[in-house]
Amino acid sequence: MGKPVRKRLPAKEAARALEIFERLAAFMPEPKTELAFYSPFTLLVAVVLSAQATDKSVNKATEKLYARADTPEKMAALGAEGITPFIQSIGLYRNKAKNVAALSRILLEQYGGQVPLERAALQALPGVGRKTASVVLNELDIEPAIAVDTHVFRVAHRLKLSSGRVPDAVEAELMAVVPPAFLAKAHHWLILHGRYTCLARRPKCEVCPIADLCPSRDLFV
Repeated sequence: MGKPVRKRLPAKEAARALEIFERLAAFMPEPKTELAFYSPFTLLVAVVLSAQATDKSVNKATEKLYARADTPEKMAALGAEGITPFIQSIGLYRNKAKNVAALSRILLEQYGGQVPLERAALQALPGVGRKTASVVLNELDIEPAIAVDTHVFRVAHRLKLSSGRVPDAVEAELMAVVPPAFLAKAHHWLILHGRYTCLARRPKCEVCPIADLCPSRDLFV
């Protein structure tokens, strides 16, 4: 996916999109990932581990893992077998342990132990797809990106900001319609809104700061 092409919305829809993100920004002035990290490497590992797992479960596992291995050198030394006991409470832990060990070795061998902060290089690492790379690049303020998980997918559709059927299509549409001034934090606003307010089964429309701007509100009230 190349540089997003800005979509020219009808004036009314453009104004609605702007109002949505102005209100989300006022409601959550400093949104950020709920994954615990303190370096590009620990962020990368946490995001890799978070696939099909909750941030809470990942943080619980990485607290002990990072106490033992918080650099590519230490993680590679542990190897998949050494990593596994720390993360076996997380889904798909066997494959994740192999990927974390493998990407740690690659960072040592090809990047001097540093995380490459460029999309193509990140996505070439084991266990790192477009979504993972987007989260890392966005969180580190390298590149505005909107990683589409189930929360973002749901919120984007309910707000009629996207009609895409797959995450990549939703990402492309969001990147095209989110006002530029809000792109850097749009991912966090959408995911947190979906996680705590616009819930899958029973959205909390009564406390939603953008309920009156939501075309789907009548389905739940």
